[in-house]
Order: sequence, then structure tokens, then C-alpha cells
Amino acid sequence: MDALIEFAKGPLFRLTFAIMLLGLLRLIVLSIINGIEAKGKAQDKVIPKSYVRKLTWGFLIPIRSFRVKPLYSIVSILFHIGLLITPILLYDHNLLFNNSIGFSLIGISIPKEIADFLTILTIITGLLLLIMRASSSTARFLSRKQEYLWLLLLVIPFFTGMIISQTSVSPDTYKFFFLLHLLSGCLIFVLMPFTKIAHCVLMPIGQWITARSWKFTQEGGEFVTISLGKEGEKV
Repeated sequence: MDALIEFAKGPLFRLTFAIMLLGLLRLIVLSIINGIEAKGKAQDKVIPKSYVRKLTWGFLIPIRSFRVKPLYSIVSILFHIGLLITPILLYDHNLLFNNSIGFSLIGISIPKEIADFLTILTIITGLLLLIMRASSSTARFLSRKQEYLWLLLLVIPFFTGMIISQTSVSPDTYKFFFLLHLLSGCLIFVLMPFTKIAHCVLMPIGQWITARSWKFTQEGGEFVTISLGKEGEKV
């Protein structure tokens, strides 16, 4: 068990972290290329900067969503806050980053009390999002099956992290959940460039692409249904 933990903390962490960075870099490059191609195909090539800014800020601060689906919007925002802040600014994580890749944000780490609160918040809101998505016919139509599994996977590091942060657990229990914590985190690194969670990094470019791509070309509607995996279905 100890050898597996050391392997997961060291070589496996560095490998999966590199895969994540290179994968996201690839997506950024492809997104820029796709945006240029989309503009070339569109009949109307004028993209007002104010429109792109509106899309971007509308994604960050979804005021319209608050009016349409207030509860879902609040839960989603709280989930994303915990999902991003906790792993990046947790002191123990920054020690791992520093030891593994030589870079960390340890100077601005959050206190354990805040990290514990955000951990519980992320677990609760993540499970609520899963329930809300499964209970909505519209969300079910737009969601692929793997997106439900992705939500569960994102919650696992928070659940295991909450367990190993307790001083009352036995050494064997600690080692088991610590290894599960490390492995689930590494799996998230590997899957991140290939799932929707990449939008956390690609969001500004994504709005730029959207402003071009949604000036539908002749085959644009077909591309949308293919992207959603809904080709052949009545939309």
C-alpha cells in the first residue's frame, strides 16, 4: 500500500498532470483553428466584440439562468466554486504540487476550516446536480450517459478527502482512502481534456467560437446534432 501511494504521489501524478496540460493546450489550439474556419465559412463575418463580451460574462454570471432556473443555477455555481477553489488552494495539495512539479500556490492556501466547508458544499451540490439533471427531461436529452458518471467521479476526491482529513480514522483506513483520493484525482487529470469539464479552461475561447459557429452555415444544424450525439433523432 505504501509503495502504491508513493507511486501515485510521484510518477503517476506527474504523468497525468502532464497529460492534462498537453490535452488542454491541444484543445486551445484546435479551438482557435475551428474559430478561424467557422468565420471563413460564415456568410456574415462581422462578430461584434460587445456580443462576445456579453456571451462571456453571461456564462460567468448567468443572470438569465437565474430567472429561468434559479435553484439549478445557484447549485451549479456553488458546485463550481468548490470544485475549482478547493483542489487548487488546499494547503496539502500545494505541498504535493510543490514536491511533484516544483510549482504551487502555497502562499495563498485557504485554511482547513474553509476547505472543509467547501468540500462538504461540493459533495452536496454535486449530488444535487446529478439528481436535478436526471429528473429533467430536457437535461436528459442534452446529456450523455458518461456525463452522469463524470459528476460522480468529480465528487469522489472530495468524499475521500473529507474522510482522510479526520484524525479519528485508523491508519489502514487512511491509507486506503488516501490511495483512492490520489487515483481518482489522477483519473480526472487524464479525462479532463476529453470531457465537458474542459470548459473551465476553454470558456473565453468557447464564447469566441460560439459567436462564429452559431452564424449557421448550410450544414451547421447537422454538425450540432452530431456533436450532441443525437443524429437521426427528432429535435
